[in-house]
Amino acid sequence: MKSPALHMLLALTSLVIMAALSLMIGASDMNLGAVIRGEGDDTLILLASRIPRTLAIILTGVSMAISGLIFQMLTRNKFVEPATAGTAESAGLGLLIAIAFFPAAPLLVKMSIAALCAIAGTLLFLRILDRLPPHEPLLVPLVGLMLGGVIGAVATFFAYQADLLQYLGIWTTGEFSGVLRGRYELLWITGILALIGYLYADQFSIMGMGRDVSITLGLNHRTVMWIGLIIVSVTTAVVVVTVGAIPFLGLIVPNIVSRIMGDNLRAAVPWAASLGAGALLLCDIIGRIIRQPYEIPIGTIFGVVGAAVFLYLLLGRQSHAVR
Repeated sequence: MKSPALHMLLALTSLVIMAALSLMIGASDMNLGAVIRGEGDDTLILLASRIPRTLAIILTGVSMAISGLIFQMLTRNKFVEPATAGTAESAGLGLLIAIAFFPAAPLLVKMSIAALCAIAGTLLFLRILDRLPPHEPLLVPLVGLMLGGVIGAVATFFAYQADLLQYLGIWTTGEFSGVLRGRYELLWITGILALIGYLYADQFSIMGMGRDVSITLGLNHRTVMWIGLIIVSVTTAVVVVTVGAIPFLGLIVPNIVSRIMGDNLRAAVPWAASLGAGALLLCDIIGRIIRQPYEIPIGTIFGVVGAAVFLYLLLGRQSHAVR
């Protein structure tokens, strides 16, 4: 059997190859010779558009996959993610409120309002979760979807009243075509939050054993819960504000990794990060080449692929974790 280090090296190599392909694919052809010499418009396209877009995809894939892992540990349920718990819809509603009432505010302020609404929506979901029977795990995503539907309906009504429906349509479908230098840098916040999530991975693993067990083991349950809540909510808000919602990313990647690595979050985080970034890069490349020079939003591509993969994981055979 190949060593885990070799598997990780192969995964990172595949990620680098897909990132290089992402840099070369686009509506306009790129002359590598001109880029190396720093001549013409090719260098400007690479620096202002292609590199920021690729970095944005990687940061989004890494952060949303890790957020999905953390969220599933907090809820102790493998069928939830920020997009199925009302977190993404709450962030979109917060962004609508920020634009309607504070249109001249800096983007960081709007993102903060969206993050606060995402935290409030996630807290509401967790409060409802406490009232559900623990022996019915499938009720959790159903309740999350219903809560997200209610929040989404409120957001749609608010957007209709404020003549902001076009903005709502953009945020509900994730796409990276508008990512340029100077318009994606907020995503570095998600990279920092993903690193914090890795540092607290052992504490989140203990939380996955349940409240009573974690307190018995000496874990400060409330503090760790709030750290995880802030990581998930702020990451979701930043992604929604910058590129829009990406469905199923925080759902299928943690499930695939958990089936391979088990519930050891410390070991699972690097794999989730590489798989999340690689899957998002692959879907983005597919979306750009199917109807070139036009492109299909990555949220649409990943929604179709993610739904099929999740159904396979849900109905397929359970595999044993590899230690």
